[in-house]
Amino acid sequence: MKPLIRILLLSILSITVAQANPQQDKMKSCNAEAAANNLSGDARKDFMKSCLSATADTPANTQQARMKSCNAAAGEKSLKGDDRKAFMKNCLSSGPELAGNTQQQKMKTCNAEAGKQDLSGEARKAFMKRCLSAK
Repeated sequence: MKPLIRILLLSILSITVAQANPQQDKMKSCNAEAAANNLSGDARKDFMKSCLSATADTPANTQQARMKSCNAAAGEKSLKGDDRKAFMKNCLSSGPELAGNTQQQKMKTCNAEAGKQDLSGEARKAFMKRCLSAK
C-alpha cells in the first residue's frame, strides 16, 4: 500500500512541475524573440505583453505579434522607403534562432544611409559607429 501511495504522490508532483514549465518556456521564447528584434523600451514592453498573453502559439498570433514588434522597431529607427521594406522583410522572416541576421541588416542599413549621405573617411567611420550602436 505504501509504495502505491508514493507512486501516486510522485505522479501528482511531476504533473504539477510539468504544468509550470510551459509558462517558463513561453517567457524564454518571448524574451529571445524580443532580443532578436532588438526591442527596447515601450516597444519591448508592448511586445512582451502581447507575446505572453497569447493563448496559443498559432501562426496567426505569432505573425501578428512579430508584425507589431517589427513595425515598432522600424518606427524607432525612423526607416522609410526601401530601407524600411528591407528591414521589415528581414525582421518578419527571422526568428529567435536567426538573431545574427538583425546585426547584418543593421550593417546594410547603416552602409546604405552612409552612402546616401556621401560620407567617407572619418565622417563615415563616426556615422557608422553611431548608427550601429543605436538601438
